[in-house]
Amino acid sequence: MVKYVYFFGNGKAEGDGSDKNLLGGKGAGLAEMTNLGIPVPPGFTITTEACIAYQKNKTYPEGMWEQTLEALKKLEETTKKKFGSNENPLLVSVRSGARVSMPGMMDTILNLGLNDETVKGLATSSNNERFAYDSYRRFIQMFSNVVLGVEHSKFEKLISEVKKGKGYSLDTDLTAEDWKGLVEKFKALVLNETGKPFPQDVMEQLKLAINAVFDSWDNQRAKTYRKINKIPDDWGTAVNVVAMVFGNMGNDSGTGVAFTRNPSTGEKEFFGEFLINAQGEDVVAGIRTPEPIARLKDEMPGVFAQLEEVYKKLESHYKDMQDIEFTVEKGVLYMLQTRSGKRTARAAVKIAYDMYKEGLIDKKTAVLRVAPEQVDQLLHPMIDPKEKYTSIAKGLPASPGAAVGRVVFTADDAESWAAKGEKVILVRDETSPEDIGGMHAAEGILTATGGMTSHAAVVARGMGKCCIVGCGAIHIDEEEKVFTVGNITVKEGDYITINGSTGEVILGKVKLVEPELSGEFAEILSWADEFRKLGVRTNSDTPHDSKVAREFGAEGIGLCRTEHMFFEGDRIDAVREMILANTEEERRKALAKVKPYQKEDFKGIFKAMDGFPVTIRLLDPPLHEFIPHTDEDIQKVANASGIPFDVLKKKRDELHEFNPMLGHRGCRLGITFPEIYEMQVYAIMEAACEVAKEGVKVYPEIMIPLVGHYKELEMLREMTVRVADEVMKQYGITLKYLVGTMIELPRAALTADEIAQYAEFFSFGTNDLTQTTLGLSRDDSGKFLPFYVEKGIYKEDPFVSLDVNGVGQLVEMGVTKGRKTRPDLKTGICGEHGGDPASIFFCHKVGLNYVSCSPYRVPVARLAAAHAALKQQ
Repeated sequence: MVKYVYFFGNGKAEGDGSDKNLLGGKGAGLAEMTNLGIPVPPGFTITTEACIAYQKNKTYPEGMWEQTLEALKKLEETTKKKFGSNENPLLVSVRSGARVSMPGMMDTILNLGLNDETVKGLATSSNNERFAYDSYRRFIQMFSNVVLGVEHSKFEKLISEVKKGKGYSLDTDLTAEDWKGLVEKFKALVLNETGKPFPQDVMEQLKLAINAVFDSWDNQRAKTYRKINKIPDDWGTAVNVVAMVFGNMGNDSGTGVAFTRNPSTGEKEFFGEFLINAQGEDVVAGIRTPEPIARLKDEMPGVFAQLEEVYKKLESHYKDMQDIEFTVEKGVLYMLQTRSGKRTARAAVKIAYDMYKEGLIDKKTAVLRVAPEQVDQLLHPMIDPKEKYTSIAKGLPASPGAAVGRVVFTADDAESWAAKGEKVILVRDETSPEDIGGMHAAEGILTATGGMTSHAAVVARGMGKCCIVGCGAIHIDEEEKVFTVGNITVKEGDYITINGSTGEVILGKVKLVEPELSGEFAEILSWADEFRKLGVRTNSDTPHDSKVAREFGAEGIGLCRTEHMFFEGDRIDAVREMILANTEEERRKALAKVKPYQKEDFKGIFKAMDGFPVTIRLLDPPLHEFIPHTDEDIQKVANASGIPFDVLKKKRDELHEFNPMLGHRGCRLGITFPEIYEMQVYAIMEAACEVAKEGVKVYPEIMIPLVGHYKELEMLREMTVRVADEVMKQYGITLKYLVGTMIELPRAALTADEIAQYAEFFSFGTNDLTQTTLGLSRDDSGKFLPFYVEKGIYKEDPFVSLDVNGVGQLVEMGVTKGRKTRPDLKTGICGEHGGDPASIFFCHKVGLNYVSCSPYRVPVARLAAAHAALKQQ
């Protein structure tokens, strides 16, 4: 029979840390700590396989419940307590635990096993009636919310009413009698909300809790989190049933969350928070603002010393920064969790770098520790150091970077405003897992309560979002949609700036600046370069972008779009004159005016890329893009250029196409109007010869777009070679240059062996190849593609991450067939996918020579290419 339940306790576990896929991260961590002799309360883990089976059939797989009852019996023997006893009751926590950390996304229930009778046994066995009824009300509140669907806030309202009536300020002020009274009110609320009394049968409680954890794998917030973090839907979650230890038994008890290094900066310091006389949920939910972990040394010196010993042992064992949870029950320390801690990109870099220098890990591991997806965070804006500003409030700097946006007060508003193109800052008292969509949509997050380990802080760090928490000076009125700081009122829609590196909240917009590549990050990228096989180029159309990309480590330009140069200043007039010409002679005359501009642009780009190849794509878009579309715009152009309105309007109508993406564009323009491509080749080669004479090492690669038939390339290659030879002869110089094509039509990939006769390189234009293969318009599919991703038709938006099974097959076929004809064929990718880590992994696998992406994605691509090479090893 399949084993679904794994026990741990008495210093021995049935599983270990390598069983993460089966036991989930939390279960594997508990098993490993038990085997290491670290104090862990005993318990058992129900595997992810059981969850997957349950998800399919909505019933437990055969043998799972029997194994659960067996493990429960073992737990009773180990703890010398009995589940459901009214003398010395065993209480358990029921917690989720996926393979990878999904903080707050799934459900947890503490104090399970309490009812009207066992609570009396708990009061007697603990000799603490207040503690027993506080635990019971917590259990009713959590269980009713997670399992029975009663809103958490309704219970909080009842607590607030009692506090207000008695003049209390904290939950800890409530007495045993107060909690007894609230237990009755809570049960009445449950009966009123659900039509059924709160369940008293402890076995029923356990079964319902396990079901709820399994079901929470598919709740909306967990689905959203998985989608954002690219976690597969079929992994499932384990369930951990662990004997309760209590941090709410008085001032010699407490609970905390800590990291073995600072998860925000990466500094080597024990970092975390704790609360005296509290349960774990109080820390992470941000309801009470906790104390920094260093203060525990004063409160409980013996416990702190033991905790230090444990965290050092765990970090040394796992060779990674750990996120730990602990509870102290009457002066005794228990570890409840260890897992690799979520960290900002800045911290990931520092921790990887430091651990390599400390000899804990090798260079390869250090490179693999920094996730390419995270690197984007390091390229996030920060406040311009030259800016002068005054902050109106200060909170805890939970996740670095800076963000400017309009204030919104709900996650739904954040999503809907962002969908309209607004940049927003989500301002909440505290965030909850339900807010995940709004947090993802916002530029930054600001909360009034909560600490550095609260939900908002942990999730924002994982997302790379700028975040400030525990900003007690702000008072939020969600109904009025305002927050106040003293006499300052900030309304919904007002701009604020938040600085996640300092915790400052600033009224209005403050100028942000782009970061630079330096220090430890530059060092780790240089290590990545030692391992990667793929070259990394950039898509750039200007000398400025080329310079930025080169500073970020680009090894050339994989796509320079010449049409972008046509729109600047007076050039557009000459381009329009060329389009309006009726004869070749008139067109050449107009093109002669455009050529000097193109040539100067190319010279600037060649100089910026001195020593590296530059792939220049000849004109690609249809000519109608250069003509104004509305009558109003036509009139403006007519007035400015002196071209009659009627002439412009007639040309617009002549050039109109029903499907311009599949129309008169790319090489089709070069074949019908060869003088356009001829002018561009003259400009490229003259620029190359002139900068070469100045000592610049120049390697032009001339790319002919949208080829579908080898004869198109044969004709245009002949013209390109003729012009190039003529220019080099004129300048008395010989340059190494290549002529190639962009593979962006399925026919080109299918006949790549024929096309390679005339191409020295292929650049896969995967934006258009995706459109033409999937029959999807990139501009229009945004209306329905999100539903396709949601329904699992596509795992991801195919314009963001390459459709490996469809478009990927054509890329692989293009490479294989092309190299059959020309073994030294250079191949690369220049679509948006060139900066996507998953797509880069595929590019490495099929043997491309390089990927090309936007300048700010170059560091991501360098790291992703190294990861691809190391993981393939």
